[in-house]
Amino acid sequence: MSDTADVRKALATWVGYLGEIGVRELSLREPGPTAPMAAVPSPPEPSPAGEASGLAAIRDAIGDCKRCKLCEERTNIVFGVGNPRAKLMFVGEGPGADEDAQGEPFVGRAGKKLNDMIRAIGLEREDVYIANIVKCRPPGNRDPEPDEVATCSPFLFQQIECIKPRVIVALGSPAAKTLLATKAGITSLRGRFGSFRGVAVMPTYHPAYLLRKYTEENRRAVFDDLKAARARIDEAP
Repeated sequence: MSDTADVRKALATWVGYLGEIGVRELSLREPGPTAPMAAVPSPPEPSPAGEASGLAAIRDAIGDCKRCKLCEERTNIVFGVGNPRAKLMFVGEGPGADEDAQGEPFVGRAGKKLNDMIRAIGLEREDVYIANIVKCRPPGNRDPEPDEVATCSPFLFQQIECIKPRVIVALGSPAAKTLLATKAGITSLRGRFGSFRGVAVMPTYHPAYLLRKYTEENRRAVFDDLKAARARIDEAP
């Protein structure tokens, strides 16, 4: 690319940034023959505070939600937790009893298993972002019903757009079906990347499934899926 093209690209980027912060008019004048061209400063890098405030706005929009029947028996809305600029995001189906009591996703036995899964690929819980398809506990820990998913999942989609992860790990069938818009089960989906609005999605078994059916085969399958997710993150620009 020529120097002129570089300058034009930098100017376009800077003008776009000025528009984002509310500048609507620019005063331009032709420099004199000996006036040096001023260096074009780069727009500032996004800050974690920006993503955090965006997530806070989504939470405020949810409010004391009464949009579906799940509100009738919940104790707490379970919004999400983690790094607002996470490269890796985990999405489950819905809160359990411990999550409903504490208002945080994946804090019970399945949460401890998820923490182990995260550490197995060299990360910590604080490095990733964790959320669910629905924000309120389904009675008896049943799968979320279609109307509940349709009502609540748009808030998850907004979280994803705000965080902009490079990879999402879909934990279990409801999460994978929702993100990939498919009716296929987790056994046929796991281990193969799909896509949600341009973000790579790796479906794998839910930690609760591993607790119920812990076999070396299942453990190895999940580990392979997570390694693939980590590799995709590491290779991304």
